[in-house]
Amino acid sequence: MNPIDEYVSFETRRQFLGKAAKGLGIAALASIVGPGLRGSASRSPGFGPGTLGMTHFPAKAKRGIYLFMSGAPSQLDMYDYKPEMQSMFDKDLPDSVRRGQRLTTMTSGQARFPIAPSIFDFEQVGKSGAWISELLPYTKKIVDDIAIVKSIWTEAINHDPAITYIQTGNQIPGRPSLGAWLSYGLGSLNENLPTFVVLNSTWTGRKEAQALFSRLWGAGPLPSEHQGVSLRSKGDPVLYLTDPNGISRETRRDMLDGVNEINEDLYHEFGDPETHARISQYEMAFRMQSSVPDLTDLSDEPDYIFDLYGPDAKVPGTFAYNCLMARRLAEKGVRFSQIFHRGWDQHGVLPKDLPNQCKDVDQASYALITDLKQRGMLDDTLVIWGGEFGRTLYCQGTLTESNYGRDHHPKCYTKWIAGAGVKGGTVYGETDDFGYNIVKDPVHIRDLNATILNRFGVDHQQLSFKHQGLDLRLTGVEYARVVNQILA
Repeated sequence: MNPIDEYVSFETRRQFLGKAAKGLGIAALASIVGPGLRGSASRSPGFGPGTLGMTHFPAKAKRGIYLFMSGAPSQLDMYDYKPEMQSMFDKDLPDSVRRGQRLTTMTSGQARFPIAPSIFDFEQVGKSGAWISELLPYTKKIVDDIAIVKSIWTEAINHDPAITYIQTGNQIPGRPSLGAWLSYGLGSLNENLPTFVVLNSTWTGRKEAQALFSRLWGAGPLPSEHQGVSLRSKGDPVLYLTDPNGISRETRRDMLDGVNEINEDLYHEFGDPETHARISQYEMAFRMQSSVPDLTDLSDEPDYIFDLYGPDAKVPGTFAYNCLMARRLAEKGVRFSQIFHRGWDQHGVLPKDLPNQCKDVDQASYALITDLKQRGMLDDTLVIWGGEFGRTLYCQGTLTESNYGRDHHPKCYTKWIAGAGVKGGTVYGETDDFGYNIVKDPVHIRDLNATILNRFGVDHQQLSFKHQGLDLRLTGVEYARVVNQILA
C-alpha cells in the first residue's frame, strides 16, 4: 500500500482532531515508512530525499555549517568601524540618533548614555577594503572569501527570544529550527549519521553566559527525527552510544527487532506517524554506534591540519576542535551542523573579555574556510558566522578611557557568510556614523534565513508544515527577501 494511503486508512478520529497534521506532514511519511523497517541494521528509514523530493531550483549548497556566537558580539569593536566617534568620547548619544528606541532594563535607568568609541585598531583589508579589527587577524586573511553583512536587524532585544527567533523564525518557543527544516525538506546525505548535528563549545571570555536549550535545535511539530543531535566532548559522543557490559551487537540487534515489532503493532493500531519516527531513530542510533566513534577519532588528521586550526584543535569541546569536527561531519555527508560558542555578552569589562572570545574563534573560523576551500568543498558548503543581535555605541555602567561595556542593540549588527555561491569579498549594508541605525540595505533575520534556504535550492515560501491550522514556515508570514546582492 502507498505509505500515504496507509497512514490515512489507519488514522483514528482522535488522531485527526487532535493533531490536524495532514498535508505536508503526511508527505513526510514517504521518506520514513517503507518496506523492511524491521530486522536489519542496514535499513535506512530516514535516509534519502526529504519531503520536497527535489529542490525548487538548482542548489548551490549541499551542506551547511553555522558558527553561532551566543550572547551578541560587539560589531563596533570587530567589523563596523566608526572612527568619527573618537572625538565624541563620553559625549551623550544624541536623542536624534536614539529616536526613542526600546532599551533593556539594564540601561533604561541610566542618567545618560555616554558614547564609548572602540579602543581597538582597525585595518582596511581585501579587495573590498573591509575594515576589520585587530582582534581578528586571521579573519583578515579570508576577507575575500566572505560576504560581510553590516545591516542585520531584529525586533528581539533580550537573549532568549532573540536566539529563539533567529534559530526558528519565531520568538515563541516550539517552532522547528533551521537545521530541522533542512532535514525535513531535503533529507539525509548519509544513512549512518544524523542529518543535523549540534556542537557546544567552551569559551574563555565572560564566564556567566546565557543558557542554551535543546529546543534551539529542536524539530517543533515536525517528525522528531529531524531534531538536532548534540555531540558531547566527554564520554560517549552521544549518550548511551556504547552498549552496556555483557550486551553484544547481536543481542542489541535482536532487542531492537523486538522493539520495532511492538512499535509496528502500535502504528497499525493508532496510526501515529511518530511511531515510525521512533523506529527510524532507533535504527539510526544502532548505526551510529559504529559510525560516530570513527568520526570523532581525530588520530587520522595530519599535523598540518592541527596547525591550521591552532593548538586548541586537540582539546575536545573547544571551538577549534568543533570546527575541525564540523569539517569532518561535512565530509561524511552531514547536511547541517551548528557550533554554539557562548560568552559574548559584554555588558562590562569588554576590553578584557572580548579579546579572549575573539581568540577562541578567529583562527578556527579562518581554518574552517581555508580547509573547506583547499578540499574543494567550499563551493557547495555554506558557512554562516554571527550572533542574535548587536551592541550599543553608548556605554553601560562606568566609562573610562580603558574600560567600557555595551548593552543589547537589535537595530543593526554584523554577520558574515561564505561558500555555496556567496560573493566573497563583499561588504553589504551600512549603518550611520554612530553605528546605531541602518542607513542602507537593511537585512532582517527573516531575509537572512530566506537567503540560507535559497542556497540549498529551497524557496522559503514553499517549504511549510501544517500544524494547528497554520502553514508553518521558517520565515513566517511576513515579507522576507533573498539578499541576491551578496550572491555570485
